[in-house]
Amino acid sequence: MTGFKQWRFRAAAWLTALALLAILLSLSGCEKTVQEKEVIEAEQYTLAQIMTIAATERNRYQKVYTSQIWEAVTDENGTTMKDMLLAQVKTFLEDLETMNLLAKEQGIEISGTELDRLHRLGQAYFQELTNGDLEYIQATEQDIIRLYEKYYLANKLVAELTKDVDLEISDSKAKVIDILQIVLDSLETAQQVHQEAMAEDADFEALAKSYSVSDEIRRTLGRGEESSAFEEAAFALEDGQVSPLVTVNGKYYIIKCINSYNEEETLIRKSELSLAKKDQAFRSIYDSFQAENQTEIPDSLWSQVTFDGGEECTTTNFFDLYREYFPE
Repeated sequence: MTGFKQWRFRAAAWLTALALLAILLSLSGCEKTVQEKEVIEAEQYTLAQIMTIAATERNRYQKVYTSQIWEAVTDENGTTMKDMLLAQVKTFLEDLETMNLLAKEQGIEISGTELDRLHRLGQAYFQELTNGDLEYIQATEQDIIRLYEKYYLANKLVAELTKDVDLEISDSKAKVIDILQIVLDSLETAQQVHQEAMAEDADFEALAKSYSVSDEIRRTLGRGEESSAFEEAAFALEDGQVSPLVTVNGKYYIIKCINSYNEEETLIRKSELSLAKKDQAFRSIYDSFQAENQTEIPDSLWSQVTFDGGEECTTTNFFDLYREYFPE
């Protein structure tokens, strides 16, 4: 399963631009189980619509890392960043189509007022495209409007299927603290260092740099991220306090609390935990439907998708503009 820390990785996790819907689709982290007789070809997409999403994500990455990123190998199988991101785009679009099918089954539709706004959104995005963008993605205004309609309907489906879920998360459960830690292999050394750390004028961070067998000294910590023994000791501390020795899997830990309530990180974690509850509720309905209604983009269409060329294509705001018209 894709963890929240992985998703929040500051260097930009896969498809972070895809907002709430993409987060929900990625949280399961599970491979699709394709039942051959149930596969439905997602023929509703045009190549231009696929290229719109692919170009958006390609350009977002290139803006930060330059085009040299695409041949970087990501795993022992030799998968490149280009292969990885294209696979993510494909999965996103196939799930998007499946969600539209589920919305139809559930009787969830786009209202006239919503359609009007989506048309204005599509027109606004299309008008912002440069000649270089249009030459690369080959989209018409109708391609863009229809793509936004699919995306909106999928988001509306998520909202409808989870509207009765209690998303309240307590401050205690979401609480994040800032700590310093010293990790040691030897009990004798740990006892000595702990005694020094408890001294009134001790420089805890300097001790950590001198003695710790781990380079990770300064940390933010939320519940559920460490062993119960470690967390019990850490969350019992007030600002400036040092813990007793904590033993976990043969290693010895000394913890100092430097902030017993990191408000910003706590709010982020509360949002993440709330999203996890929403995802669980959504998945309880979606996964069984997806198993019986698996959609796939035909190979004949997908084989035409590429990151090559299009040096003058710089569009990145497909999802950003959506959030302006349909803020959460």
